[in-house]
Amino acid sequence: MIKGYNPEDKIFLAVDCIIFGFDDEDLKVLLIQRDFEPEKGNWSLMGGFLKQEENLDDAATRILYRLTGMHDIYMEQLYAFSEVDRDPVARTISTAYYAIINIEKHNEELIENYNAKWFSLKEVPDLIFDHNAMLDKAIRRLRRRTSINPIGFELLPEKFTMRQLQKLYEAILDKKLDKRNFINKINSMDILIKLEEKDMSSSTKGSFLHTFDQEKYDNKKTNNFYLKL
Repeated sequence: MIKGYNPEDKIFLAVDCIIFGFDDEDLKVLLIQRDFEPEKGNWSLMGGFLKQEENLDDAATRILYRLTGMHDIYMEQLYAFSEVDRDPVARTISTAYYAIINIEKHNEELIENYNAKWFSLKEVPDLIFDHNAMLDKAIRRLRRRTSINPIGFELLPEKFTMRQLQKLYEAILDKKLDKRNFINKINSMDILIKLEEKDMSSSTKGSFLHTFDQEKYDNKKTNNFYLKL
């Protein structure tokens, strides 16, 4: 007979999602205003508890869909947070994930239903429990990832200008990039398709639109190519 685990301590397993978005100027994080105690009224990451029939990835996907209505977006497991006193209600371990989405595609009705709001990373309020530490770790991971592969393109519309792309990387890396050097570096990578269309919103002359060429990037990646800025 297989022995049960009844004498062992019972511990809750939570999943918290750090959701990043970009609005053409600034990198933002999606937060919700907590509507129950403890910490009622304070800002929080989107989270929930693992269900019996789920693995961690399934739980993160469910929680993300519940807030954004989106499937098939870039999401990555980040870290497990297990400080004994991290949750004042019960002994709870949280596995954090981060996701990156295009704000333009976001369902604003769902944001309103969950009292959610986009915050610039420079204006994030104090969050509940250890959620600020989760966010800090997610930002560091995002910066590392975007220096070695092009996940940042997930934050842009399908067609974008070089200015939008530079603004994105400046927001992620939190530093100014020289325009000429940036464009030369990106062009040398040969992973974009320059379109005949122009964005006329920024000037009368307009700016050419580009798209990311996934197939071309995949071919280069097999030859140890890395996107590094």
